Amino acid sequence: MFGKIEHLGIAVKDLDLANETYEKLLGRKPYKSEAVDSEHVITSFFKAGKNKIELLAATHEDSAIAKYIEKRGEGIHHVAFKVKDIKAELLRLEKEGFTILNKEPKKGADNKWVAFVHPKTTNGVLVELCQEIEE
Repeated sequence: MFGKIEHLGIAVKDLDLANETYEKLLGRKPYKSEAVDSEHVITSFFKAGKNKIELLAATHEDSAIAKYIEKRGEGIHHVAFKVKDIKAELLRLEKEGFTILNKEPKKGADNKWVAFVHPKTTNGVLVELCQEIEE
């Protein structure tokens, strides 16, 4: 089953400017920045207490983030939940009638396996499942 909210993903046009904004807002620098080539994004992660915020900027005009910003503008892109067994959760959610965007988990940022649930089946919110990659 779902655990805590792993992070909130925020789509941004300019990662450097967004980093400056969130550094001022949260009073700290990002603890990690990472490119996710498969998604054509670069990310920055901030801690806010026990919570995390992921800023996502497109590295290619055909990326999902670039298309999202073009259509909706900058803002909250997804809510990510921590799960213990991502494959089992994907099967469970599909049986419950949710539309799964990734039948198989893929490597995401911050050492996680990730998969997404289509927002048309979650009241307009893109939901990300995250499982820590065991080394």
